[in-house]
Amino acid sequence: MKTIGLIGGMSWESTVVYYQEINRSVARRLGGVHGARIVVDSIDFAELVPLQQRGDWAAAGELLAGSARRLRAAGAGIVLIGANTMHKVAADVQAVLPLLHIADATAARLRAGGHTTVGLLGTRYTMEQDFYTGRLAEHGIATLVPDAGGRERIHDVIYDELCKGVFAEASRALYREEMARLAARGASAIVLGCTEIGLLVSRDDCTLPLFDTALIHAQAAADWALAD
Repeated sequence: MKTIGLIGGMSWESTVVYYQEINRSVARRLGGVHGARIVVDSIDFAELVPLQQRGDWAAAGELLAGSARRLRAAGAGIVLIGANTMHKVAADVQAVLPLLHIADATAARLRAGGHTTVGLLGTRYTMEQDFYTGRLAEHGIATLVPDAGGRERIHDVIYDELCKGVFAEASRALYREEMARLAARGASAIVLGCTEIGLLVSRDDCTLPLFDTALIHAQAAADWALAD
């Protein structure tokens, strides 16, 4: 079994999901008490958020590249960035260690399901910039996002609540409304493009198929670790 490197802490709430799902995926394949070989480098998100807010992606990229270097030194053969937004600096991490890109893993699942137009929920950076939607487009997948007000509200829930382990019914209702609007505009599926969103909403909250990027990414990592 090969060793997976995970850059976590963005936020640590979803890093827990990654650790559990990677191990569960390996256990499902191998049985018994098997688990995955994982090296986790968990950063302090409070150091990263101000860089995001200032648009200092060069400093953010160096922060994550440093994490990747530590994972490489610990024996990891591949690296996962445990957040959608921070794939903005994927190239900085890829320069250190081979990267399993979250959008590529998600696109493969979407294409397998026959989805070419999807609704995307995530941070404002993920919904508004092209580092993520452009990557999906390379796979032939078009994305629909909420209007400006909806994007702002979704973004605020992520940072003010989900990253702090707060899961409010009012916020769940907000996400339901935004997903319904995306469905009405022609999305055939919803991409939960922030790794914390799956902690708030489930399949019961939407009439469309939901693609939880944290779970998809973790499962793809387990596939890599067990591949010949």
